[in-house]
Parts: sequence; C-alpha cells; structure tokens
Amino acid sequence: MQHPEERIRILVVDDEEQMISFIATYLENENYTVLRASGGIEALEQLKREPGLDLVLLDWMMPGMNGLDTCRKIREFSQIPVIFLTAKAEEVDKLLGLELGADDYITKPFSLRELEARIRVILRRVNKTGKESAESVSGDIVKHGKLTIDLPKHRVVLNGQPISLTPTEFKILRTLAQSPGRVYSRLDLLEIALGEEYSGYERTIDTHIRNIRRKIETDLSTPGYIVTVHGVGYTFGETP
Repeated sequence: MQHPEERIRILVVDDEEQMISFIATYLENENYTVLRASGGIEALEQLKREPGLDLVLLDWMMPGMNGLDTCRKIREFSQIPVIFLTAKAEEVDKLLGLELGADDYITKPFSLRELEARIRVILRRVNKTGKESAESVSGDIVKHGKLTIDLPKHRVVLNGQPISLTPTEFKILRTLAQSPGRVYSRLDLLEIALGEEYSGYERTIDTHIRNIRRKIETDLSTPGYIVTVHGVGYTFGETP
C-alpha cells in the first residue's frame, strides 16, 4: 500500500462537478491522489502552486478558457503529461489536441477502466510507476551533432539550450536517435511510444513528429534529424 505522499497526483479539470466526482472517486479507490479544478484558469493556478503534480486530465469543452487554450498555456511552463477528455470524435479534432502538446485523448463516453489504463501507459513513459524503469540505462548519453539526449534524465539539449519535450515526444526521439539510419514505420513508432492498444491511430505519430521537428530542426523544409522515408516512415538522419 502506497503512503499518501507516494501516490501519483492527478489534476482533473472539468466544468461539470459530477464528472469530476465520477472520475475522482474511481481513481482514489485505485490509490491515486486527485486534485480538482472547475476550469482552465483554476487549473493553471493549481499547476503553478503544485509543481509536483504527475498528470492532468483535461476536459476539452469548458466555458471561459477551453481545454485547447488551457493546454497551450500549460505547455508554456510545464511538460506534465496531459490527457484530453473530449466529446469530439473527429480525428481532426484529436490531432489538433496533440498538435498543442497533449499526450493522449479519450473520447466521451469512456469506461473508467480504460481511462486508468491510459493513465498507466502515460506514467510508464515517464517512469512514474516504476514498471518500465529498465528501459533507461544509467549513464546513457546519445549525441548527434549539436543534439544531446540524456536518456536516464529524459533531457534534450540542442546547441547548449534545453529542449522541452512531452513524454511521448521524448520516447519517439529517443527511439529514432538510438538507431540512426534504421527506418521505423508509423506503426512501429506508435507501438513503441503508446502501446499496441493504439494500433489504428498511426496519423498521431505524424503530429508528434511535427511537434518534435519544430523544437529541434533548423529548417523544417529540409529536416536533418528526423527524416521522412516516403511510403515507409521515419529515420534519424546525419546532421552536421
């Protein structure tokens, strides 16, 4: 049994108190600590006041500051994992959420068991549960040109400046950089970064790749680090 101070702390953001209580009750029974926010502004205040939070469940449709704007603001100061809770089922809407830096999304109505499974997948990527700690080999530093990736610390530095990546972005970049020249299909990267249960959502990888490129590439028209292999997928290229 985890002590309360050791529990994963999750911020649930929704303008519907009934939905917050519905989610919070289940997660608390699963030994998570749940904090609550009724809107985007309150969520931002809580995140700045509680920098040690582990994950945000963020409703898309909220009055005032909606979920998209809230996610955009969060990414200005934090790379905490964000899962969107959305009634929008169109793929274009989901991809928009990922473009803004969300790590995952789940469409309403959803089962609480599925939600908790998605949470565990995200947390494993940042080693919050300890179940995938073996993936990071102590002391591993990957260097390519002016790009340095510290695997155990989940840190990326370009030209001496730290680069903020979400957990999903880091895992994709790490996978490519550790095997330069190897071509990964979208499905390969999807299963590595998100797991087999996400099969069928390969287009989400393109969104994450675009986000990574914006952060590390000098010229987006001719990317040098993450190179597209048309009809196949992506590879890590040689960059001066």
